[in-house]
Amino acid sequence: MVQVLIIEDDARIRPLLMRSLDERGYAVSSAATGMQGLQMAVDARPDLVILDLGLPDVDGTQVLSMLRAVSDVPVIVASARDDDPSLVGCLDAGADDYVVKPYTTAQLEARIRAVMRRTTGAASSGRRTIELGELAIDVAGRTASLAGERLDLSPKEFDLLRYLADRPGEVVAKRDLLVEVWQQPWGGSDKTVDVHLSWLRRKLGESASEPRWLHTVRGVGVRLSDPAA
Repeated sequence: MVQVLIIEDDARIRPLLMRSLDERGYAVSSAATGMQGLQMAVDARPDLVILDLGLPDVDGTQVLSMLRAVSDVPVIVASARDDDPSLVGCLDAGADDYVVKPYTTAQLEARIRAVMRRTTGAASSGRRTIELGELAIDVAGRTASLAGERLDLSPKEFDLLRYLADRPGEVVAKRDLLVEVWQQPWGGSDKTVDVHLSWLRRKLGESASEPRWLHTVRGVGVRLSDPAA
């Protein structure tokens, strides 16, 4: 069953849309604000997000930008105007499709089916697994397992692990991780990296004092290596 998250502030549209999609066999959740929707998208990891651009707290284009920093979930944006320049900006920023208000459930469902066909097909054809000893990372599926047991990783923890796994044995500077994984300019705080490395260590069954996979090179950076090698 496809999990759909609706980020829509209109109290009239939201329940009608939820009910219509539910009747068509989708598992539906919703949020009335951009920040609530962003948090739900990160925590619940839906299969698709329907994002209204006119939100009360944060502009929909900003929500899309923040969401794209942590997730590759397919997004369909909704706008009241088909010539809205923000639609072009959203597509350039990573939206997969758009619908123009007012739209019918049938129109929306057709968009959902089309987007899911494209994204599912792309994931299947481009599926790649990074293997490092007992560590396996499914790049397209955004999952990782250790000794056959799936790791419960946040989107950013996964991005961090994947980036390091693409460079096994290579010492990567924390500032490079900030730029490449967090898309932060040089000069950001290394503390962000340190905290996520600490969380990732726990999930890999190690600690900073007794590292197995993640090794800190003082004053240089961190490297990921197979402890059995």
